[in-house]
Amino acid sequence: MTTRWIHGATFKVLGIGLLALLMLIPLAQVNDLVREREGRAYEATMQIASRWGAQQKLGGPVLVVPVQTTQRQGDAQVTTETREYLLPDRLAIRTHLEPEVRRYGLYETVVYVAETTLEGRFLATDIAALAGPGRDVQWQRAELRVPVADVRGIRRVSPLRFGEHELSFGPDAGGVAGIAAISAPIRLDADALPPQLSFAFDLALAGSERFSVLPLARQTELQASGAWADPGFDGAFLPASRRVDAKGFEAGWQVLDLNRRIAQRWSEADSNGLALCESAFGVSLVRPAGPYQQNVRAGKYGVLFVALTFVAFFLFEVLRGLRVHPVQYLLVGVALCTFYVVLLALSEQFGFGPAYFAAAAATVALVGGYAAAVLAQRRAGFVLAGLMALVYGLLYGLVASEDYALLMGALALLATVSALMYLTRRVDWYAMGPAGHAS
Repeated sequence: MTTRWIHGATFKVLGIGLLALLMLIPLAQVNDLVREREGRAYEATMQIASRWGAQQKLGGPVLVVPVQTTQRQGDAQVTTETREYLLPDRLAIRTHLEPEVRRYGLYETVVYVAETTLEGRFLATDIAALAGPGRDVQWQRAELRVPVADVRGIRRVSPLRFGEHELSFGPDAGGVAGIAAISAPIRLDADALPPQLSFAFDLALAGSERFSVLPLARQTELQASGAWADPGFDGAFLPASRRVDAKGFEAGWQVLDLNRRIAQRWSEADSNGLALCESAFGVSLVRPAGPYQQNVRAGKYGVLFVALTFVAFFLFEVLRGLRVHPVQYLLVGVALCTFYVVLLALSEQFGFGPAYFAAAAATVALVGGYAAAVLAQRRAGFVLAGLMALVYGLLYGLVASEDYALLMGALALLATVSALMYLTRRVDWYAMGPAGHAS
């Protein structure tokens, strides 16, 4: 009889473990559903960005000058034309982001309007160096191009003050190293240039989620601020100074030409697009872990939570001499998996916090009431419901914490294993009978 029970108990433990693993199937389906909804949220973000303005990359004016060169090929003289790109000596950008949250159906994204001032200078020596033997520089066809990643986001732009000139911007088809741009034509007289040609203009630029700057000068300075309490400073360079509080942020960057992989001057035949994009830096308007990210985090602990609940039921069997059928374990597992579907559906409507509380309360009441009926002990149902509420509270802490989730999870797992070992320390597994008595 003892041997039979030993084998029966062993098979039941293995069966419970198999049921816990079987719950991976509905949990995987829930994770697929989360990814699908997250994909729809991304599509909604793109819809908003297409109407408002996408993530913006902004640079200072780049002087673009056509240059004709003549070469002899056999008996003929062949003239070719290319465009030379020259960066300013200094570029200073000051911008203030005015963010807001826009909705598209159920989904939200952060948009902004960046009120920006750009100023700097070109050096006459740099401009004069474009000329040389065999090079016919078309000074009268020069233009200043300002790269803007998404020109649809331009809300307002002032005339460009360049030296003694005031220039008007227009659309540009050429861009700068593959990035869209606006341009202003300028007729230069290379023989009568002052030592420095300063420039300045103002720009109101709408975008979504991220604002970045291209270091298109020997020395690029950026001063950025905004009323957003969770900025993410990213890109190729981190700010030299920063301040972040509940009211917003302020940050300052200073980047030299020595810090980047872009020459101060290049020809259109050169490929600088990738290096230029990789050198961008700026700020992202980060939202603390969104509902889909939090649902993914919660789902990662799904199997562990199911296993712990099954273990609690099995302990009631062992310590109280009760019997729970595998089908009843299965129904409890399905109820626990349903929690994640309810959580996802409610979080899209009410936010993650209220949705988590409502879904957890419903699941605790459902499983606790079912346990009281199955185990024929109301107290057992209350105890199990209390344990589930404690575990759901711990799970919420793991999901909400970004920096200490691993530490909290490791300590919780250690405490759980310790509690199981303590509760079963006096159980004589060999001497147990089918109803908890010695055989």
